[in-house]
Amino acid sequence: MKILVPVKRVVDYNVKIRVKADGSGIETANVKMSMNPFDEIAVEEAVRLKEAGKATEIVAVSVGPVQAQETLRTALAMGADRAILVQTDAEIEPLAVAKVLKALVGKEAPGLVILGKQAIDDDCNQTGQMLAALLGWGQGTFASKVVPGEGSVAVTREIDGGLETVELKLPAVVTADLRLNEPRYASLPNIMKAKKKPLETVTPDSLGVDVAPRLTTLKVVEPAKRKAGVKLADVAALVDKLKNEARVI
Repeated sequence: MKILVPVKRVVDYNVKIRVKADGSGIETANVKMSMNPFDEIAVEEAVRLKEAGKATEIVAVSVGPVQAQETLRTALAMGADRAILVQTDAEIEPLAVAKVLKALVGKEAPGLVILGKQAIDDDCNQTGQMLAALLGWGQGTFASKVVPGEGSVAVTREIDGGLETVELKLPAVVTADLRLNEPRYASLPNIMKAKKKPLETVTPDSLGVDVAPRLTTLKVVEPAKRKAGVKLADVAALVDKLKNEARVI
């Protein structure tokens, strides 16, 4: 079984996000970028499935600028066999990514697509679901456990009430949640080997996909700063504040 693993290049989760002075977006110049943490979990799960003999090949995919090659090399160092970069400098929305992935699925014919449940930059949580809908495949979102079977895969999902297990016919789409696994660190030997692994570059046009944005960003602003709290002398003072100022009781 071939596994396709989409990965996204995002601002590193340790970096404090700064809004551009003109409000057109967030500052990315001279900012550390890395692989989306949920996508790291997806790559790790694919590698574990291959190590367990459940998969034969892992193909990492990214949609973005030429710098996204670094993200793909990280996936290769973690254990992916080859990579595909769909190179574009346009602002990519989840639907465009899903359409690109659908085109690549048609070329690669994977048995399973595993990707992060959401990206930490836009928090959309849409690409996996859109891809499953476009392909007409079963989907297992928010996965905390993935167990492949004969022609199927059992996915344990994290839901509001606890856990839910669904069985999907292959091929299928699975989105990884935080507790699915703990991603490994890429060792130096594997980082060196990754430089020799194949990395193909294509364009959205060559796949017949229009990635033009459907939405326009009007303005980006930082969240409003919270006002400082106050200390109250006793419970009576608290009740008075809640009743007369907050008017919640």
